[in-house]
Amino acid sequence: MKVLVLNSGSSSLKYQVIDMETEKVLAKGYFERIGQPNAFLTHKVNGQKHKFEHPARNHEKAIEFVLNRITNDHYGVLKSLDELSAIGHRVVHGGEKFNSSILITDEVLEEIKKCNHLAPIHNPSCILGIEACKKIVPNMPMVAVFDTAFHQTMSKEKYIYPIPYEYYKKYGIRKYGFHGTSHEYVANRVAQLENKDIKDLKIINCHLGQGASICAIENGKSVETSMGLTPISGIVMGTRSGDIDPSIITYIMKKEKLTADEVENILNKESGVYGISNVSVDFRDIESEALAGGMHAQLALDVFHYSVASYIAKCMVAMQGADIITFTAGVGEKGPISREAICKQLEFFGVKLDEEKNKIRGEEIKISSDDSKIKVYVIPTNEELMIARETLKQIS
Repeated sequence: MKVLVLNSGSSSLKYQVIDMETEKVLAKGYFERIGQPNAFLTHKVNGQKHKFEHPARNHEKAIEFVLNRITNDHYGVLKSLDELSAIGHRVVHGGEKFNSSILITDEVLEEIKKCNHLAPIHNPSCILGIEACKKIVPNMPMVAVFDTAFHQTMSKEKYIYPIPYEYYKKYGIRKYGFHGTSHEYVANRVAQLENKDIKDLKIINCHLGQGASICAIENGKSVETSMGLTPISGIVMGTRSGDIDPSIITYIMKKEKLTADEVENILNKESGVYGISNVSVDFRDIESEALAGGMHAQLALDVFHYSVASYIAKCMVAMQGADIITFTAGVGEKGPISREAICKQLEFFGVKLDEEKNKIRGEEIKISSDDSKIKVYVIPTNEELMIARETLKQIS
C-alpha cells in the first residue's frame, strides 16, 4: 500500500510518497512560490534531485503537476494513481473537535474550517490542499492528521489560561500545543530503542527547529507541552518570541503606534534568537558569530538554552520525574553545542552527556553517559511517516 503525504503552506507544498509495506520513501519534493511566475518544484527520486520551473497559479495546479511527476515514466514511482491507497494531509489545528486523525468527509472539512480562527496563518493553506485534491482525485480516500491532536490528552488545569473563563467558552482560547506528530513519533521510536513499553516511560521530547516545542509524554500520552493557543508561545525560537509578559505587547503598540497585525508580525517573524542576535535565523550563523566574540549572538544562545532547560524542568514537574530526554528537529538533531549547553543546566537532575557521542550530528544515538540518571537521545524526527501511518490506520 502506498500513501501520499501532503503538507500545504500558503505558497508551498511538501510531499512524500511512502510504501507502507516497507515504510520506504519512494519520492519526495517541495513546490515553492506557488501563485508566482517563478514557481518551481524540487523533486527527489532514487537519490537524484530534479528541478522543474512550473508557474503553478494555485495549489490545484501545483498538485496536478506533482501527481504528474510521481507517475511520469522518467521521474515517477507509480505506474498510475490507482496504486495510491490514500492521501494524508497535515493539518495544523484541529481545535477541541479533533483528538485524533480522521477520514475527510464534507462534514469533517467544514469542521476543520471552523478552526481557521485558531490558526489563521496555517489552516487555510491546509484546506487549499485538501480542496485541490478533492477536485483532482475525487474518489481518493483522504485523511486529516492534526498537529494538535496528540496534546488533547492534557488535563484541564494544564491547558486553561488564567483569564476570564468566558473567553474559553466563547472562543476556545486555551493551550492546544503543536508538533504532535513529531512528539509522538520520537516517543514511540525511543521506546523501541529502549525495548520498553512506552506506557512504562516518562519522556521529554525537545523538538528544536526554527519552530520549537517541548512535550512531556507519560504512558505514551502528552501531559504537558510548551506551545499554547498558537505556535508563537512557549520556548524561544528562531524568529518567534515564545512566552513573554503580555503587557509588552500593548506597551509596544502604544509606543510605536502599531496595529495588532503589525505587532503579531514582530512576535512571529522578528523576535526569538534572530531578534536578540540581529544575525540570522540559522543557529549555525549565530554560533559562528558568538565564537567570534559577538555579544548579542552569545546572549541569544544563552536565552534560548535557558528557555529550553527551564521548560524541561517544568515537564519534570508535570510527570514527577523523567526517564528519557530526546532531542529532535534541525537544532536538536544537528546542534551539539546547544544540546551540551541545555544539558549542562540539568546536571543537578543527574543528567550527564558523553562528550564524544554528543558530537555526532543527525543520527539516532544515545548521547548520555552510562552514569547519567536520565538517558538522553538524539532521534531524527519523521513527521511524514507518522502522518502516513495515521492515514493507513484510518482507511484500514
